[in-house]
Amino acid sequence: MQNINTERVKEILNTAKGKSIAVIGDVMLDRYFWGTVSRISPEAPVPVIDVENESFHLGGAANVAQNLKSLGIEPLLCGVIGNDNSGKSFVEISNNLGINSEGLYIDDKRPTTVKTRIIGNNQQIARIDREVRADISYKGLEYIISKLSKINNLAGIILEDYNKGAVTHQLIISVIEFALKNNIPIYVDPKKDNFMLYKGVTVFKPNRKEAAEAIGLTLRTKDDIIEAGKKLLEMLNCKNVLITLGAEGMMLFENSGAISSVPTKARHVADVSGAGDTAIATMAASLAGNASIKEAAALANNASGIVCEKPGIVSIEINELIESVSK
Repeated sequence: MQNINTERVKEILNTAKGKSIAVIGDVMLDRYFWGTVSRISPEAPVPVIDVENESFHLGGAANVAQNLKSLGIEPLLCGVIGNDNSGKSFVEISNNLGINSEGLYIDDKRPTTVKTRIIGNNQQIARIDREVRADISYKGLEYIISKLSKINNLAGIILEDYNKGAVTHQLIISVIEFALKNNIPIYVDPKKDNFMLYKGVTVFKPNRKEAAEAIGLTLRTKDDIIEAGKKLLEMLNCKNVLITLGAEGMMLFENSGAISSVPTKARHVADVSGAGDTAIATMAASLAGNASIKEAAALANNASGIVCEKPGIVSIEINELIESVSK
């Protein structure tokens, strides 16, 4: 795979700095209750958590935007939130982080998606989800497309699908049409429901499970993965397919026919949450900085590995990414 040194990483990130990338997808608010467990409830065989702290974080597509921001990119976050306290908290957190939230459509008829995790003695005890998975309204779709059209010199668009209703059939078609018409690179983190709609995109990034489900193969061997990548390139007529393979790294398929393995470095894995978000953000930021596709894949792999070493959902930092290539 592509060798890359610290000076080249600095050059790529400096070139990318300040460019605008839109992130369109399912946004959510991650809420955490942190505490300790010292007894079992007398009412039911469940632990009692004495809450010591409560925290809020951006989740879903918003985590992609946060990763872009930490890499020096100016993200435009597009999605749907509710007209509720959670939605107001979401916008406040986004603005405090310097993330442009003007692309968020406020829908009075659905709640903001909230994932509440209850942590006791540093272990997740339970998760409570509040969400509506119905497709966003046509007004919401029109709102997002209108916001896109008002941003000059977009360096990329990321579609981030979590199957929560923001990334609809019509939205995918409209966004890709807009991107192709305006020569804007488009990056996709897919879910299987809309897999085959992403024709002509710049980078299509499924994980092993998603790729296997799409083509009806079990991807056990390297040959299986190669067959899957080639089929996806052909079926989607896209420029590049990047299949993420967890501890085995990634495999990059280019429409030129080139196939490259992106091996991961040995790491202590603390938490894989958010690794895919970091990977696609780093890929888009790198290509905005004039990296080659192989350089971008190598940096995306490094970045996702770094965040896996930390508990919780965290963003990649520039200094960490630069240092990672020298190890």
